[in-house]
Formats: sequence, C-alpha cells, structure tokens
Amino acid sequence: MRGLRQGGSARGPGRGLRPEGPREGSARRKARARQPVRDQDAHMTDLRTRAAVPDDVDAVLAFWKTAAEGTSISDDRAGVERLVERDPEALVLAELDGELVGTVIAGFDGWRCHLYRLAVHPERRRQGIGSALLAAAEERFVRLGGRRADAMVLVRNETAHHAWTAAGYGPEEHWRRWVKPLTD
Repeated sequence: MRGLRQGGSARGPGRGLRPEGPREGSARRKARARQPVRDQDAHMTDLRTRAAVPDDVDAVLAFWKTAAEGTSISDDRAGVERLVERDPEALVLAELDGELVGTVIAGFDGWRCHLYRLAVHPERRRQGIGSALLAAAEERFVRLGGRRADAMVLVRNETAHHAWTAAGYGPEEHWRRWVKPLTD
C-alpha cells in the first residue's frame, strides 16, 4: 500500500463501503475526509496513511498504550509482527509530519471485513484522522472484494460509539461476540 493523501489514493477519492446503499452520514464523512487536517496550531498539514512495516511494531505498541481503549491478548510484539507478516496491508497507520497519530487494523479473511484498533491520539481527535483511516480501510476492503465491514467496539466506550455512528456504522444487537482464548 502506498502512502495516501487523506481521502484519496492514486486511483482517486475513496469510495467507501455501501452494503445496502449509502447510510446516513456517509456522504458527510467522505466530504470531511477529503478536507485537509488542521493541527493544533491551526496551520494546514498533510495527513498520510500507509501500511505498517515490521520496523513500526514498537511505535504502534507504544501508541496503543496512549491512544487505544482496552487491551487485547494480541497487543504484544509477537502478535503485531505476525499480523504485519501475514497481511502486510492490514495495519494502517496515519501520520502527521512523521508523527504516528492513528491506527486501524483492516482485516479481510476473504469472506468478511473486520475493523479493529481504530485509535487516534487523544490530542488529535475530531480532526478527521479517524475518518481518513476508515476511508483507507474501506477502500482496501472494496479493492479486495469485500461487501460489508464490521467493527469491534467496546460497549463502555461511548466516545467510540459516536465516532462509529458518524462514520455510518451501527450496532447489530442480535449478534454477540463469543470468544475462547487459545493460549494461556
């Protein structure tokens, strides 16, 4: 995956994923994702999204300690290295002036599109970074033939609920996640 300017790629603007026609808010989110990001000093800055490489693993793990909500059994060096090795485009990073400011894992197993670890640095939230990450993830899914994306969102994370809703996602209350740890 080459570096992308916010809201677009070498092929043009991100198209987004529309499983059942456009959802309310998706056009607004896409328009926002195409606009330049303003940093705290209010000058225009370029946001770059790109796929993580093995050298990014330590920075990503440190970033998640600051920006991500909750922890996962896979939040360790071996887990992230395995992800990057197995699917080199799955871990998408957002950078402003070389600083890591956001992540999302866009996993596609050939059947379903799964989003994990959407995280934006607390001081950089509400600036379009999450929208740009989701646009890059959705563009990847469409390119791979995906038809619907789902996201892992903590029940207690109300801030995330608002962000995901604004991005056109909604809960499916009739589903419940069932898990079984495979290691001690």
